[in-house]
Amino acid sequence: MEKTSLEHIVSLSKQRGFIYPSSEIYGGLSSSYDYGPLGVELKNNVKKAWWKAMVQMRGDVVGLDAAILMHPRVWEASGHLEGFSDPLVDCKKCKKRWRADHLLEDKGIEPDFRPGTWEKHNMVCPSCEGELTGVRNFNLMFKTFMGPLEDSANEIYLRPETCQGIYTNFVHVQQSMRRKLPFGIAQIGKSFRNEITPGNFTFRTREFEQMEQQYFVHPEGKGDIFEMWKELRMQWYKDLGIKEENLRFRDHRPDELAHYAKNATDIEYNYPGLGFKELAGIHDRGDWDLSRHQEFSGQDLTYFYQETGEKITPHIIETADGADRATLAFLADAYDERDGSDQSKHDKEVVLRFHKSLAPIKMAIFPLSKKEPLQKLAKEIQQKLWYNYMTQYDETGSIGKRYRRQDQIGTPYCVTVDFESLEDHRVTVRDRDTMEQERIAITDLPSFFTDAFSV
Repeated sequence: MEKTSLEHIVSLSKQRGFIYPSSEIYGGLSSSYDYGPLGVELKNNVKKAWWKAMVQMRGDVVGLDAAILMHPRVWEASGHLEGFSDPLVDCKKCKKRWRADHLLEDKGIEPDFRPGTWEKHNMVCPSCEGELTGVRNFNLMFKTFMGPLEDSANEIYLRPETCQGIYTNFVHVQQSMRRKLPFGIAQIGKSFRNEITPGNFTFRTREFEQMEQQYFVHPEGKGDIFEMWKELRMQWYKDLGIKEENLRFRDHRPDELAHYAKNATDIEYNYPGLGFKELAGIHDRGDWDLSRHQEFSGQDLTYFYQETGEKITPHIIETADGADRATLAFLADAYDERDGSDQSKHDKEVVLRFHKSLAPIKMAIFPLSKKEPLQKLAKEIQQKLWYNYMTQYDETGSIGKRYRRQDQIGTPYCVTVDFESLEDHRVTVRDRDTMEQERIAITDLPSFFTDAFSV
């Protein structure tokens, strides 16, 4: 079905326990969200799937979990203290602050902030049509202090990206893990950016989670490696159920490449109401990162080829995925509506058609009634299954209502224990997508689900 905004996702997320506005009892905090019981399972499953594809099923990538707080010199070397900023303007009338590049893009104007270019567009405040100030840059890093004194000597920053911790640990990982080029280091972790205009639900927030991998290579032949990672990252989203028509590559133009980048491609997803926006990125960062950290730290971050006696600064092919943006994409893409059943009060019923590996709850167990023997058997079945799967027990309402509740949260299978189960030791397993029902022996349930989730 075609979706023209995120409102249906926002509403369902709050209603069914996926994502809540943060601190809502105090009026909320702008662009901050809490993942509820189902949301945390979904996001964890996304991260597990990423880790499995990027680390577990590869022999050339290892993992890392670097600290959020790092030495301030890290951000000097990376260029964040000097150039990590957004162009801002303020309204002289209503005092609201705006991203200048966003204002231009909304008018179909290519952002250009060379001297004299902003003024010629005669832009006014979108809120009150007041006069806007000139453009000034605002650093996006959150600043705090380490130690008892709040002075410049104790300034420290919440990291705006996770990759710098990988670069500073390059030599440690390479030597301790005895790695030869090419090899990668992967990491999942929180990052923080003081965005001036966050919004669109969890698409852009000030606190977010990244899934990044830095692949260290010899400069020769890195073009082929760049193309390899492009295809692998795109295929990962398709394999986990994202519809092909909702995905596309977008190569960065030479004039929009980061100053250190040699090449960059975004994987874009067609978010409801937003259109195609960045979901993931593949970047050729050259040797800029290790060279800068070598310069600022005074440490040798080169790689020595014993076979040839060659000493080089490795180049880096980066794959960057957002855990929050990916979770939102999987949630939006899974959303479907089908005609209501005869017993339903609604013309349309919501179904989340998650890939089975991503579904927060893998199976729900229902006793047909609240009779004690059925409850006891249903809970015994759940306890046998929950060692390997996230399960949910539900005994409230008719079976039809319980099916619909599970469809709304994307549960692939429902297991119903009825009075016949007490005699024949079989239960009814219902499939979310086909709605077909099958009688399965209780003793065969583990092997049935092993096969079902291996597809």
